[in-house]
Amino acid sequence: MNRLRWRERSLRTRLTAMVALAMAVAVVATFSAAWFLTRANLYQQFDAQLQTYAQVAAKAADPAEALATLRAVQQDKSGPGSGRAEAMAVEFVDADGASVGVAGAPPFPTGPQARFVAAGDAALGFDVERIGGDRYRVRSVPRPGGGAVLVARNSEGLEGTLAELGGWLTLAGLVGVAGAALAGRAIAKTALRPVAALTVAAEDVARTQELAAGITVAGKDELARLADAFNEMLGALRLSRDEQRRLVQDAGHELRTPLTSLRNNIELLIHAEGQDRALPPEDRTRLLADLDVQSVELTTLVGELVDLSTGEREPEPVDRVDLADVLAAAADRVRARSPQVGFAVTLASAEVKGRAGALERAVLNVLDNAAKWSPPGGTVRAAVLPEIPAIVVSDQGPGIAEVDLPHVFERFYRAEAARSKPGSGLGLAIVEQVVGQHGGTVRAGSADGGGARFELAFPAAGA
Repeated sequence: MNRLRWRERSLRTRLTAMVALAMAVAVVATFSAAWFLTRANLYQQFDAQLQTYAQVAAKAADPAEALATLRAVQQDKSGPGSGRAEAMAVEFVDADGASVGVAGAPPFPTGPQARFVAAGDAALGFDVERIGGDRYRVRSVPRPGGGAVLVARNSEGLEGTLAELGGWLTLAGLVGVAGAALAGRAIAKTALRPVAALTVAAEDVARTQELAAGITVAGKDELARLADAFNEMLGALRLSRDEQRRLVQDAGHELRTPLTSLRNNIELLIHAEGQDRALPPEDRTRLLADLDVQSVELTTLVGELVDLSTGEREPEPVDRVDLADVLAAAADRVRARSPQVGFAVTLASAEVKGRAGALERAVLNVLDNAAKWSPPGGTVRAAVLPEIPAIVVSDQGPGIAEVDLPHVFERFYRAEAARSKPGSGLGLAIVEQVVGQHGGTVRAGSADGGGARFELAFPAAGA
């Protein structure tokens, strides 16, 4: 549930929280480390001085003399009138740890470390004891003649200093955390400004459907790359929409002619039947033949429009395909529907990566085009060039005029000489689309001895 709520927060809020948390952790870790290092350093100095005092006290004859000596040493270090000697106590103990004399405080407990020193089992001891309600740190050293000398020093002042330092560091840490939150908010706002611009641009495109809009790209970081990608996406969408609009307009124009012809012929039949006047048999036969031709042309045009509009979303999987198999299958199909033309096919193995069905449709369109332009009894030649690899198709027709060469692969383009020929003007456009989807190129030119020549070249399967 908490994770779901966290994901529901805005990106700016989450980024602010994460930056603030990271900076807060850094502040707390830094201040904590500073406090612990200061504490360790102060205690180290305190205990080192206390050990020195214990070694000085061990040379005295009794606790009172030892305490007086330590007060004098302390006065020399801290200055007159400091009163700090009252915060110390000296006790002599025997080998069993029993007190034999004390100065500066009532007898205080002999800690376990001090007992080891008194018994001669250790050269130095350290204990923390309560004396009169205050905490004392106690150092013990061996005493000449046996036993030990214990020097106790009040550590309440040091601990108070550390507590005060901890309070100030805590306050500074809270201020640091608050500053981290403000800094995190500022960082998130600055970092997400390009994202906000992208969001506004995307919402504007969704609202207005105006794909020409874009955003200004500044810099070369990841967000700039995202902005570039967004602008490229808008450009691709704009191009796709323009292509679709042009396809619909061209299709509407091309469909109007066969539909008008069909409607006129059908209306003529209906009118003749309504007037109870039977058409002469030869006129009726001719009219029905025209209807059949027009329905076939309309079916072909619609099929090619569907192929052209859905070719980029071809569901057929990509596999290794032999161009010899593609050409052989396409040639078998075109022979059956173009018996007036001969086909000379030369096969050689050449493997490419692609979709067999789409490749066969492209080659079939080229062969159909060659058969349409070849004279009766003419020969269409097709061959696989394994070294390229490519499929080359040439016919014995009139060829392609120079003025028409740049336009032969455009949708619905029909040369002046092709106006009287059947066809929709989409077959070669489909060829170019399929070949382009396979990373290849298609070129149109003149064949040796006249006629048109088409070359469909593809990358090799291993390339």
